[in-house]
Amino acid sequence: MKRRTDPLPPKLARRAHALGDRLQKARLRRKLASELVAERIRVSRSTLSRLENGDPSVSLATVLRLLSVYGLDSDIEVLAADDEVGRRLQDADLRTPQRAPRRRRSSEPSDG
Repeated sequence: MKRRTDPLPPKLARRAHALGDRLQKARLRRKLASELVAERIRVSRSTLSRLENGDPSVSLATVLRLLSVYGLDSDIEVLAADDEVGRRLQDADLRTPQRAPRRRRSSEPSDG
């Protein structure tokens, strides 16, 4: 039985489609046939077509193998590399340690 993925919000669907379009253009610029690329990344031609059409259900491993075949695998290093919002949230959570409360002196008189 085939698993169905939930549909993406419109903004993410446009980005997935744009990524697929860029990957297809990369293949065409290299003058590689879809059959050859599909064979190199060990998927069917229809899976490659789905990827180039922005289908979000294609696995990340397939995308990584495709980037490797095109010589673009170093591009993955820039994804989410600069997480400015996450760093600010992390820094805001780093509070200075609170001092322990002072001990109260006992009210009993000491022998002295």
